[in-house]
Amino acid sequence: MTSVLVTGSADGIGRETARSLIRMGHRVVVHARSFDRAAEVRNAIPDAAEVVVGDLASLEETRDLAAAAGRHGPYDAVIHNAGAGGAPHRAVTADGIELIFQVNVLAPYLLTALMERPARLVYLTSGLEANGVVDLGDLQHERSRWDGEQAYSDSKLCDVLLAFAVARRWPEVRSNAVDPGWIRTRMGGPGAPGTLPQGADTPVWLASGDDPAAAVSGRYFKERRTLRSNPAAYDENLQEGLLRALATLSGVTLPL
Repeated sequence: MTSVLVTGSADGIGRETARSLIRMGHRVVVHARSFDRAAEVRNAIPDAAEVVVGDLASLEETRDLAAAAGRHGPYDAVIHNAGAGGAPHRAVTADGIELIFQVNVLAPYLLTALMERPARLVYLTSGLEANGVVDLGDLQHERSRWDGEQAYSDSKLCDVLLAFAVARRWPEVRSNAVDPGWIRTRMGGPGAPGTLPQGADTPVWLASGDDPAAAVSGRYFKERRTLRSNPAAYDENLQEGLLRALATLSGVTLPL
């Protein structure tokens, strides 16, 4: 039996991922951003081992989430599924950080840095990472004209950079990025061609499978196949620059 934490488990791919792992006999801790959502998750996934709560749009709550999740660990795998989609207007959190960047990039970084290292890390990205650009001087789109879809694409490329940087820094951990595909979720919309089981399949496989093809690190997957990511994702200088920026924003350095 594998012990797994899945962030963003209230609905969509996260919920399906948690359910799939539980059906396979694994121990799963699920996550919701609020206590109201936690009650919904408990009703939707009654066999979850625990429900932990924390709003990833808050640095304080993300730190508390890392501590709460840690109390129910250790974990064999952590699946960083939670995320925010593009928005027509630039929003800033109470921490003064652009919302999409904080939820999609800074929060999984902070959880990774604060929690005990699992054997496997899975960071959900998007095929839109191919359109992403990582400008270390403007990660939060403070100077550039706001484009919600571009900000989302940039954040998803940052997630791949994060997965690859962790794989390089922590060779004992299998750290990979997954494009789940265009899936019919609240974010993906009703016209998306992919089903929830299709979206959850590769994260579940990487987090719990014994397939030798999954026993790798620093890879970008879709439908259990290794693909080439955006070329920027392989730039080690860019990876290190992103880690430095995230450490500055969060006040927490990724342990060596």
